[in-house]
Amino acid sequence: MQSIRSVYKIGHGPSSSHTVGPYNAAKIFRKRHPEADAFRVTLYGSLAFTGAGHGTGKAILSGLPGAEILTDTKTGINDLPHPNTMLFEALEDGEVIDSVRVFSIGGGSIRFENEPDEEETEVYPETNLAEVLDVCREEKLTLAEWICRREGEGFREYLATVWQAMKEEVERGISAEGILPGGLNVRRKAKILYEKRCYNESADVTMNRVIAAYAYAASEENADENIVVTAPTCGSCGVIPAVFYYMEKDRGFPEEEILDALAVAGMVGNVIRTNASISGAECGCQAEIGSACSMAAAGLAALYKLNLGQIEYAAEIAMEHHLGLTCDPINGLVQIPCIERNAVAAMRAISAVNLSRFLYETRKISFDVVIDTMCQTGRDMNEKYRETSHGGLAQMYRAK
Repeated sequence: MQSIRSVYKIGHGPSSSHTVGPYNAAKIFRKRHPEADAFRVTLYGSLAFTGAGHGTGKAILSGLPGAEILTDTKTGINDLPHPNTMLFEALEDGEVIDSVRVFSIGGGSIRFENEPDEEETEVYPETNLAEVLDVCREEKLTLAEWICRREGEGFREYLATVWQAMKEEVERGISAEGILPGGLNVRRKAKILYEKRCYNESADVTMNRVIAAYAYAASEENADENIVVTAPTCGSCGVIPAVFYYMEKDRGFPEEEILDALAVAGMVGNVIRTNASISGAECGCQAEIGSACSMAAAGLAALYKLNLGQIEYAAEIAMEHHLGLTCDPINGLVQIPCIERNAVAAMRAISAVNLSRFLYETRKISFDVVIDTMCQTGRDMNEKYRETSHGGLAQMYRAK
């Protein structure tokens, strides 16, 4: 497996696959061809179908000013090597001097066709969570201790930078007001949720409302195309910050323990992206929100000092109950149903930990089995439910 650094990336929203990845690809291709006097980029699959709402063209032009942006909406997702495919062409005097297909594979990561990727450097010989946990048991280490040892020098500083960016996105979002861009006229709700006070509400109601407010805050910052952290994607960026920010700010857990939780969450995301996908265009929203919920649950279980079996079970519960979740953003925007899903998943992560605490010895399904299931479910899912806006809520809303 690769480094956890490939899971958490800091960049502009609203979509890691549709903005962060294409922007980075554009920068690299431009650097390769200083002699070119023009560039052309053709978008395929999900990038063609929802790129306008996600801001893909704008992201590419930021990295490749003046490029001609074309879209191919006739080629279906299943006819492509990857659902997020781009064709980059460099031109000189009107003639194509070089071209390459680039795949935006999820979480802001990209892969140039037939080329090795910097992120492909292996840090972990283990291939799934069972192998990871076996090593931890053999070496008598917590999961966070083992991760930090494997990741090496500078990893804690990297986690601290990621955590700071997560806190900033929550804090900006919790005080912001107004209408999100894109034409749906969706009003920001984080501040309303956070400031609402009910004197007769229970502690659990208060916790859920505040966590939901934090998730809305981060997700609304993403939808407003501001700086967020892929966790593991931009579209699911609100889940982990909401849970961990609540634990630090409202429950008083120290930052050092939050960083350990972030490492554990990152490992779970790493296993998912290795053995399945974190791309909505590839496996539906189960791969984005489901992965984020699973990561948050594992990190929270580690924060509570639960054992390795309980950590695994929390992650498994969280993913199992997102299986089959479609990615059907209205107008290709990460607003409906994406923002609300972040809040629900944040609260569901806490429920998964509470169940795992008491029931982990009775479990029948391993985390690795549920990830294999998620992957197969995503492959079987009709392409109109994989970030094309051709089905589900997106289609019903348009018809209405």
